Amino acid sequence: MSTASVPLPNWINYGLIPILNLVVAFLISGFVVWLIGESPLDALSLLIQGALGNGEGIGFTLYYATSFIFTGLSVAVAIHAGLFNIGSEGQAYVGGLGCALVALSLDRYVPWYVTMPIAVVGAGLFGAAWAFIPAFLQAKRGSHIVITTIMFNYIGAALMVYLLVHVLIVPGKMAPETRTFLEGGQLPKLGWVMQLFGAKLGAAPFNVSFIIALVVSYLVWLLVWRTKLGFEMRTLGVSRTAADYFGIRYARTVIIAMLLSGALAGMMALNPVMGSSARLQVEFVGGAGFVGIAVSLMGRNHPVGIIVAAILFGILYQGGDWVSFEMPNITREMILVIQGLVILFAGALEYMFRPAMVRLYQQFKRG
Repeated sequence: MSTASVPLPNWINYGLIPILNLVVAFLISGFVVWLIGESPLDALSLLIQGALGNGEGIGFTLYYATSFIFTGLSVAVAIHAGLFNIGSEGQAYVGGLGCALVALSLDRYVPWYVTMPIAVVGAGLFGAAWAFIPAFLQAKRGSHIVITTIMFNYIGAALMVYLLVHVLIVPGKMAPETRTFLEGGQLPKLGWVMQLFGAKLGAAPFNVSFIIALVVSYLVWLLVWRTKLGFEMRTLGVSRTAADYFGIRYARTVIIAMLLSGALAGMMALNPVMGSSARLQVEFVGGAGFVGIAVSLMGRNHPVGIIVAAILFGILYQGGDWVSFEMPNITREMILVIQGLVILFAGALEYMFRPAMVRLYQQFKRG
């Protein structure tokens, strides 16, 4: 019997195995740090200190985590329907156009709490629209979703550069970006949250979009595990034959799942566009769409796991910047290697320890 089909308790599947993968990734990363002549323990200490050592560091960590929650949820929703959406990067990019247009239109007339829900809808609609063509090609023409979504990342990037350079740029300025949003188009910072714990947010752009991400995570949980549509998506993800047997329409389910996935990716733009820079800029996504793949896999495609994994990657991003600043021998490229190792073991090799865990668990039950 294949170990993949042997059931294991949730504390092993969702707790022990991911922790083992993470420990191995850090051990190998420590070995790499040791090879270049630095202390792995000192590097780990600096990483934790930079990410969690003060209010500003925690703020930056949660700011990065917010973006990863949205893109992780985007990937997870598609995976539950048996689809591998590699296009969250492009969908988030185009989603930024949606929320920026809302902010530019309303920031002079209404306060932020009126602009915000409309911007959420705008970002989601634009992200979903960018996912529609790959979804349609998969559902109706059999085109592989991985290939089409990858290509649409490049098309979306080219489209956004064109719009920022030729359409949305502030007249007379060289920088390819929109004007700065007024207060009615900016999401307020969450400094008061840090003050509850006696810390100061400082320059960290930790903002209201984190709360939106948590609310959306709960809504995704309701959708996937408590609705008929969620059951249809999960059934299709397990077996198309079973989905056909239950009368679940393949094309409809694929398109809806991809639209939801694209909408979630598009909402990621709220964090950097309205919460941080208060304007639409080139390359504001910064790879968050691709990190979302690892976040989803490491979080076992469950909203709670995705939140935890997103915070972990937020720690790696913020702490990694601090390490590269305090230890010049550990360059930004080295930090990317460490992040890549975590992605490798948490994503591509997520079941590396499963056969051993199955054998140990079976021996424990017999004993």
